[in-house]
Amino acid sequence: MHDRITRKLTTILAADAEQFSAAMTTDEVGTYTELQSARDVFFKLIERHGGRVANTAGDGLIADFPSVVEAVQCAIEVQQELAAKDSALSFRIGVNLGDVICDGEDLIGEGVNLAARLQTMAEPGGVLISQQVYDHVKNKLSIGFEYLGDRRPRNLPEDVAVYRISLGAPRPSRASHPRSSAQVWSDPDPFADAPQRDYGLTDDAEDPEEVPLRGLDRLVGRRLPLSKRSKTLVLVAAGLFVIDLASGRGIWAHWPLLVIAMVIGLRDGPRLLGRTEFRGIPVKLCVIAAFLLLVNLFSWQGVMWSLWPIGGMAAYSLLKRRWSEAE
Repeated sequence: MHDRITRKLTTILAADAEQFSAAMTTDEVGTYTELQSARDVFFKLIERHGGRVANTAGDGLIADFPSVVEAVQCAIEVQQELAAKDSALSFRIGVNLGDVICDGEDLIGEGVNLAARLQTMAEPGGVLISQQVYDHVKNKLSIGFEYLGDRRPRNLPEDVAVYRISLGAPRPSRASHPRSSAQVWSDPDPFADAPQRDYGLTDDAEDPEEVPLRGLDRLVGRRLPLSKRSKTLVLVAAGLFVIDLASGRGIWAHWPLLVIAMVIGLRDGPRLLGRTEFRGIPVKLCVIAAFLLLVNLFSWQGVMWSLWPIGGMAAYSLLKRRWSEAE
């Protein structure tokens, strides 16, 4: 008879050192000393914030916290203290809230894997968090967040919303030249090439779009829950509206503005609603329905033709839900 599996809902912090193997090749003793010093910082702050170290495989670390806020605060303080110490090792940190299996002192499960995937995508010295973590801390910590978009991690069934915590400019590691860093978000699915080790530990990465889009974040708002591409579309829409007003040749900008609004809604609708349960097909159908209704009104010729496709989409959504419940 199998023993009963013990599970718990917890906040997982996954951390890993950048280019640790390369640094060990160059200076084994010095790098090991730096690792021990960095671990002391992790252990001290994890304990201070009520967390527990679950695993310290290689140069990585997995910890869990009963409080989401304390886990994020711990991640921030770790990066700040390591930066202040001018450590030769830089760490990436991912934080996720999820249900996990307790395997003795260790943790196993999708919640841990997602935290590790977030860690692999973080910048050296940076912190990435999941949607669940963001929902818990967005109004409780005086820090900035940047929405990086939805991504589909390998071997996970759904897209994952990713947020970056604003800690200032990322600190390049001494272990590698900044120009040698891989581009994190240049690939449409950056998680696709993530390694399949249990805790997802990889080499360094940085976001090449960070510098040119800082001004864009200031104009549109860093706290506005839109992806970078959607923020760009907002500026394009504003430019079209200004051109329309200045041209004085009749109103025409509402057509491209409608298309831009639909694209933004399809990409970032869940973030705009602020409710993760609205993610997926229903919110997309609502966005398309609103688009069709507005097109119908702007081109009004006495017929409410948009009700037919909207009714069809509503029926599809209802039937799909009933089929899912029946299964």
